[in-house]
Amino acid sequence: MSLLDRIQGLRPSLPPAERRVAELVLQRPVETVSAPISQIARWAEVSQPTVIRFCRRLKCSGLSAFKLKLAGDLGAGIPFVHAHLTPGDDLAQLIRKVFDHAAAGLAQGRDALHPEGVAKAVEALDHAGRIECYGLGHSAITALDAQMKLFRLGTPTLACTDAQMQRVAAALLPADAVVLVISNSGRTRSLLEVVSLARPTGATIIALTRSHTPLAEAADLLLPADVEENPEVYAPMVSRLVHLAIIDVLTVALALRKGPTAITRMEAAKASLQATRAPA
Repeated sequence: MSLLDRIQGLRPSLPPAERRVAELVLQRPVETVSAPISQIARWAEVSQPTVIRFCRRLKCSGLSAFKLKLAGDLGAGIPFVHAHLTPGDDLAQLIRKVFDHAAAGLAQGRDALHPEGVAKAVEALDHAGRIECYGLGHSAITALDAQMKLFRLGTPTLACTDAQMQRVAAALLPADAVVLVISNSGRTRSLLEVVSLARPTGATIIALTRSHTPLAEAADLLLPADVEENPEVYAPMVSRLVHLAIIDVLTVALALRKGPTAITRMEAAKASLQATRAPA
């Protein structure tokens, strides 16, 4: 049983002050993980010792141990709805829980992304004569997003989301190309075959996927998207948000590396769209 489920079951039997702490945790779990004890006590309108008593009632040695367990709950994978939704939840609860889980997943993805790995990927993209972005299924959306953002920085960029076209494109890559291969599972056979076809061309292969997967091992560079979400069972939700956030990190970092010319190109691209929008 998860920590949040235990709190839900224990809540009716708690003393009034501890019950307020329980209700705070159930309503604002993500904020609770990052808040100091003084803030938690103010939110729940209780004393700091009451917060500690509540944590110990749940078999935690203190607030830090309680937060670790709570963070583990928030990092767990979810299917199409939040893991802690119950049939009696109303829409307000559904909205809060789904958004809270998304926030926790983004924080988890951020912590797994190391600056050194991002720097190597940005350097490869900066020197690329051509960039190709490959993804299938849900990851095709991310590949298209990557193309829309990266091509504005001056390097010819293509998104390829068809398995057969990926094979042909990979076999014909120039040696100065960079291929960004995006996969939630890191185990899609056709993408692994595409990497094998791209390897002899000399192109640099960057994988945006989970660590310790066949795709991660096959790539030259890895951008880890390590979120606790089972891609074999659940539709990817939080992982897709993490992928999109990593693409944003790459784009901004690459623009800064390229300097004023890239900024000018991005401003020109934005200005070109002004005529398509109705006046405010």
